Formats: sequence, C-alpha cells, structure tokens
Amino acid sequence: MDLDLAGWLKSAPEVTSLRAAVCDFNGCLRGKRVPLTGAAGLAEGVRMPLSVSAQDIWGRDVWKNPMVSGGDGDGLAVPTGRAPVRMDWLAAPTALVPMWMETLDGEPSFADPRRMLAAVLARYTARGLRPVVAMELEFYLVADGAAEDAPGLVTSPATGRVVEAEGVLSLDDLDAFEGFIADICQGAEAEGIAVDAAISEGGAGQFEVNMLHSADALKAADDALLFKRMVKGIALKHGFAATFMAKPYEGMAGSGLHVHFSLLDSAGVNVFDDGDGSAEMRHAVAGMLAAMPGSALIFAPHLNSYRRFEVGSHAPTTASWAYENRLAAVRIPAGPGKARRIEHRVSGADANPYLVLAAVLGAGLDGIEDRVEPPEAVSGNAYESGAPEVPARWGVAIDGFDAAYLDPRFVELYRACKTQERDRFAAQVSPFEISTYLDAV
Repeated sequence: MDLDLAGWLKSAPEVTSLRAAVCDFNGCLRGKRVPLTGAAGLAEGVRMPLSVSAQDIWGRDVWKNPMVSGGDGDGLAVPTGRAPVRMDWLAAPTALVPMWMETLDGEPSFADPRRMLAAVLARYTARGLRPVVAMELEFYLVADGAAEDAPGLVTSPATGRVVEAEGVLSLDDLDAFEGFIADICQGAEAEGIAVDAAISEGGAGQFEVNMLHSADALKAADDALLFKRMVKGIALKHGFAATFMAKPYEGMAGSGLHVHFSLLDSAGVNVFDDGDGSAEMRHAVAGMLAAMPGSALIFAPHLNSYRRFEVGSHAPTTASWAYENRLAAVRIPAGPGKARRIEHRVSGADANPYLVLAAVLGAGLDGIEDRVEPPEAVSGNAYESGAPEVPARWGVAIDGFDAAYLDPRFVELYRACKTQERDRFAAQVSPFEISTYLDAV
C-alpha cells in the first residue's frame, strides 16, 4: 500500500515534524525524528540498523544476534502504508509514520514482529481464509512521577481523592475519568482505530477498552499498538500516567489482552458457525492448546507477566477450553452461530500485539491444517480442571519457547533476547534481598 505523505501533510499544515518508527520485540516503537524537509524521502525508506527490531526491554542490542555480531549493518524502515498518526499530546504538533523493516535488497526482515504476523496471514490467504479479530486491552492509570518501587494510585479528577476502591463496571469511575476517556475515544476515531465499549475494570484506576472486530488482522494489530501509545500520551496530558504492565500492584487484578477470532471463507461465511462450533473451530482450539506451553513467552514476555497468573484472578492458569467460561484459557462465547468465535484469554496487556496475533492465528491454523481434535471442553472451575498448566515462571517459558508457526531465526533470536533480559534481572541485588540477609547471615 502506497502512502501519499505529501497529500497528508497538505491536509495537516499544523504538523511541524514527523516520527518514523518501527515496532521492536517488546512492542516499543523505535525510530527517528524527521523534519518536514525530509518527509519526501520517507517513501524511499529510512536507514536504520537492521537489528533495531531486536532490542531488549532496555533498548540494548541482543549480543547473540547474528545481525549485530556480523557488523550491525543497515536495513530500511519503509512505510506500512498507513497514514500518519497525530501525536496531539506533544507540545509541538507531531505525527507518527508507521514503518516496518526490510533488508537493503528489499527482503522482509525476519526480526520484524509485524513481518511475522504478515507471514502467518499469508498462509490464511493461500487457503482462501480471512481471520476476523478483535482485541480487548486493559490498563491502569497511575500517579505521574510515582516512585519506581511502587506506582502511586491515581487521583480522581472528580473528587481530588486517591482512587483506592476496586470497582468492576463502576459508572462512578467512568464518569470521574470521562474527560480522559472521551479524549482517547475521539483520538482513536480520528485515526481510524475502531473502539467499542470502555469499562471500569477490577483494579483501582483500571480500565478496559474493546476494539471492534476487523477483517484486516494486520490493521487490528497496528491499531492495538498505536492505541497503547495514544493512551499513554493522552494520560500524561491529563496529569497522570497509564501503564499496560501485566501486574503493577500486588493484590489487585492484572491487565490482559484478550483476542477474539472468527474465520471467513472466500464467500464471507464464518467457518466456525455450526451450532456450538464447527470442526474447523475445534481444530483451531486444539492447535492453540497444543501450542500454548511453547507460545507462553509471547503471551507473557516479561518477568512481571507471570505475577498475573493467579488462581481465582480470571487470568487462566491451565491450557483449557470451555463454552462461556471466563476461567478457561480459550473461551467460546455464547451468541448467534454466524458470530461464533474463539476468545484467547492468556496474553497480558504488556505483550506485543503483532506477536500475540501471530501466535493465536498461527497455532489455530496449524490445528486446522492438521485436523487435530481438542480434549473435552471443561465446565465449572477451570483452575481445577486437571488440564495442563500454563507455564508459571518466566524461565520455564524462555527455555520452552518453541513457536513452529514463526520463522525459526526469529524464534532463536527472541529466545536470546529474553534470556538476556532474564540474566540481567537475576544479576540485580534487590532491597528486599539486602534487608533479608544483611543482618540475618
């Protein structure tokens, strides 16, 4: 898809500079500030190290990256074709131009997460199938400038008091933060991000925004990534901060990223539609369950991610599936057959949307192609179902990472990135460690 950047800039004369950015392993945007005088050259691509997609969470090179050890040569960040996204929360009018990486020879970069999702979607296209997806994103509002060791609870704009109550579906919380919520909904609409309902979630200052179903899964992942950045920026404009950290507070609800997935054939018919679910739906479920242990590192990519998996928390701890049961990892919601879909509930809000969709859709297609049957659907308490457990520790997920639906070069490099992050965390001496051992031993 070509990008008419010159035409867009004519429609936005207030914009004074651009950001050209790609998404890295951790869902962080990395790129350059481009003055308007250099805008014309963006269509040709911006030179960046090909390794820019493969940075660790601190923005450091992964030293087991062959691209780095081979000289850290340049690649090209080229426009995805999406129109620039305004960043109205900055002091000077600015817009972000979404990019993705390719080699200087024009080959897609195996390290680019967006390219990984595109490769999975190409498999669907080859079979005459089109995924229809929607995402639900949860996040916390926290006090801006809070201490690193304990994020401060946000203050209500309505009362001026700290929000301490956990209010699922609280209209009072929605009303108190209406200015912020209205701004993100209006900003999303202006940028073509189709959002649906917003609700107050189970933690103090926690909210969820649902996105509408889209038959363009690549755009859906773009929307989720851009929406996260928009939420963070608009929150700062309102005097607080937003975090998509999986578990920022001990004893409060974690933040998830739930994926809804149905599947259309070439005639536009939902192939999951067959009463309680077609054979294709069951095969997709089976593929997801089979791949879940090996894919855990995508759904829960960080040390903090694993604090979310607690019995009774509504975050799944078993690789189970069920009809209309939010305690299972894979849920089949109730509703008319033509809307039959799968909800994948494992991922945390801290995960990379491109990789989450690649994992859900890639594993689902593996199950369809291999015509695998799932185990029996569970009923009641999925935590006590006896189904295999979702990896509960970061190290287990790193060592067991095995995503057959992704380029094996990506799998190896992603594992190396997460191993590097784990090793750095393991080397830190925490204040709690000091207070425990200093005098006792």
